[in-house]
Amino acid sequence: MCYHVIMNSLKKFFLTKILRRKYHRTGKCNACGQCCSKIYVKHFKHVVKDEKEFEKLQYLHSFYTYLKVVDKDDTGLVFECCNLDPETKKCRIHKSRPGICRRYPQEELFSMGGALSDDCGYRLEPIISFEEVLKKHPSFGQ
Repeated sequence: MCYHVIMNSLKKFFLTKILRRKYHRTGKCNACGQCCSKIYVKHFKHVVKDEKEFEKLQYLHSFYTYLKVVDKDDTGLVFECCNLDPETKKCRIHKSRPGICRRYPQEELFSMGGALSDDCGYRLEPIISFEEVLKKHPSFGQ
């Protein structure tokens, strides 16, 4: 068996069975700045809806000190990152940016009703292709 095939199988196993992921990230950042504005903050199982709760989060983790509240809607508070340069649309602290920024986008984005902008260089691709699902369950194709 080819080394590449084995590594791909191990990667799929790790992502789907251990991390319980359905998607993996492909592509690269285009520096459009969309991910740094109009941000919702999810804490545990819910989106932050109140400024007092957000103030408590700022004490728990330094990342939250980079965010400012810019709006509120039915989903919750809407934030913008203070490190986004409004002219260049680039991060002012890119080399030392927090882990949450380095891991963007994650599939939780979809569970919160979000989507990637058309300008975003990243894509979230299914880990297991539709063709693979059909091979495992041939009755679906009938």
